[in-house]
Amino acid sequence: MSSTSDQLSHIRADGTAAMVDVSNKPDQKRSARAVGFIRMAKETISAIADGSAPKGDVLGVARVAGIQGAKRTAELVPLCHPLPLSQVVIDFEVQAEGIEISCFVKTTGKTGVEMEALCGVQVAALTLFDMCKAIDQAMCVENVRVVVKVKE
Repeated sequence: MSSTSDQLSHIRADGTAAMVDVSNKPDQKRSARAVGFIRMAKETISAIADGSAPKGDVLGVARVAGIQGAKRTAELVPLCHPLPLSQVVIDFEVQAEGIEISCFVKTTGKTGVEMEALCGVQVAALTLFDMCKAIDQAMCVENVRVVVKVKE
């Protein structure tokens, strides 16, 4: 049986947190896609879809916020490595019960971009919530997860 420090690479033998040393890993093309869902009232979905939400272009602002969130992940998640992202794509799919958010991230580096993809989804979702909370305080962000991770 492996010790905890063997299983959890961010935990040192003495149990304290540490940033993983990736200096000996080769640079590789890496990508990840994360998705999540923000459940909201039908009236809120309509206001977003027809552009009548009080704060304007809700999806446009949330798209830019999601991109910014992915780019700033290392500032928000303490043990993440800062990565030079070569692409961040935020997409939305308006559905009957809410909006699905997708974030695709790509880089060439020593570590993966799953956290950046997750952060992009979360920040886009928080921005949707912030921009629509005046008309719907019961919105719920749910089911945020990584659905694709590729290392070439």
